[in-house]
Amino acid sequence: MQKEFKKAFEVSIPVMMGYLVLGFAFGLLLVSMSYDWYLAPLMSVFIYAGALQFVAIGFFNAKMGFIDIAIASLFINIRQSFYGLSLLKRFKDTKPFKNYLIFALTDETYGLLTSIKEDKTLSKKHFYFYLAALNQSYWVFGTLLGSILGLNIHFNTAGLEFSLTALFVVLCLEQYKNLKNIYPFLIGGSSALFSLCFVSSDKMLIASIVISIISLLVLKNRVINEQ
Repeated sequence: MQKEFKKAFEVSIPVMMGYLVLGFAFGLLLVSMSYDWYLAPLMSVFIYAGALQFVAIGFFNAKMGFIDIAIASLFINIRQSFYGLSLLKRFKDTKPFKNYLIFALTDETYGLLTSIKEDKTLSKKHFYFYLAALNQSYWVFGTLLGSILGLNIHFNTAGLEFSLTALFVVLCLEQYKNLKNIYPFLIGGSSALFSLCFVSSDKMLIASIVISIISLLVLKNRVINEQ
């Protein structure tokens, strides 16, 4: 198992560099909004959804209702359901780690699992477990560090909330490079702009997601043909 751990650590280094920075930003931002410091690591342990955790701060500040939060959370993370479907065969013989692997499946972990070359000398279930656990540990440590330092050292957090927007922009650009299809991005941008102009701020996110999904279904033939 030492070999699996070493390999998992090696391939997870790029994720570590990103998660420590973004996790730190999340922890710092959370305490800057006058929330208790321990909420940051607790959310990272039990929720572990980077983008959703950032968005959750906005939910709390806007005092959104439980149903609105549940619907928005579902739409934000529903993409991971499709990740899971594509990994059913890989996770077939991974007990007793299977449930944790499902829980810890993030965009970055999925990217590593689907891009690294298969090494038949490694125990798959142990390698997958170490990879997922290491990635989560980076995120938890980053959020813990950010929340503790933010509590004890004064930081100017103006503009820090833009870190999530920057992350989404980078992910969006990477997706476009892979797909080479402009239609989904035009639909998403137009839906967001429409909702921003004509929907109240507390319903804007849900409205833009719903409009995007409906538009993609209506234009699915054009979208698929462009791939």
